[in-house]
Amino acid sequence: MLVLNAGMIALILLLAKPGLGRFGTLLRQLYPLLLLPALYGALDLLNGLGNVSAHDELVLAWERALFGGEPAREWWQRYPSTFWSTVLHGAYWLFYPILVFPVAWFLRSRDEAALTRTVLALTATFVGCYLVFIFFPVAGPYYQYPRPSAEFLDNPMARLVYRTLSTGSSYGAAFPSSHVAAAVVALGTTWMGSRVAGQILLLPVLMLIVSVVYCQMHYAVDALAGLVVAGVVLVSTWRRAP
Repeated sequence: MLVLNAGMIALILLLAKPGLGRFGTLLRQLYPLLLLPALYGALDLLNGLGNVSAHDELVLAWERALFGGEPAREWWQRYPSTFWSTVLHGAYWLFYPILVFPVAWFLRSRDEAALTRTVLALTATFVGCYLVFIFFPVAGPYYQYPRPSAEFLDNPMARLVYRTLSTGSSYGAAFPSSHVAAAVVALGTTWMGSRVAGQILLLPVLMLIVSVVYCQMHYAVDALAGLVVAGVVLVSTWRRAP
């Protein structure tokens, strides 16, 4: 952990120097996003590798009060579908390309203002979510509920999602849903910079919001809280935009 922190500080100090050249300048624009995976992985250490007391019972009480049940556990059981399991697990995994898409789009179009705005908004979104994860850890359905039935998960996209999560999931990082928050912020900042690019992202992001609940990855309250976080970040970003 100390080595990781030292490396992050060294990178920040290095990129603060003038005369970096084209590649160094690009790296300076993007490095906050590049550091986020390391910060996410550190959450497991801060949350005691799963030994911290989580607040799932409180969040589930909100869930039952708002929705009259537990949608993350009940939805797929009421409407099991191999087709929708495949499509929505695929939509859930698209979270990673969704984050990369606006960065690649604005790099290609050389829209530095839009790129800077997107990086800042995404960084603020993730850091805000991470702070909540530290002080209000919620394990979420991925840890709390039994896995969905083998038939429901017997498709290539579900297997891909679970393989991905097995290599990089952090305990206590369910509320708010950073998947929902960051995907919606990526959509919003992309739309601010390019209406065409925003239209490309619209359907994948809407499907991702549905997928986090149907695929039993987040409580519905987690998704709702993620939308609130995204709304706050996007309003702040829009007010600061030229």
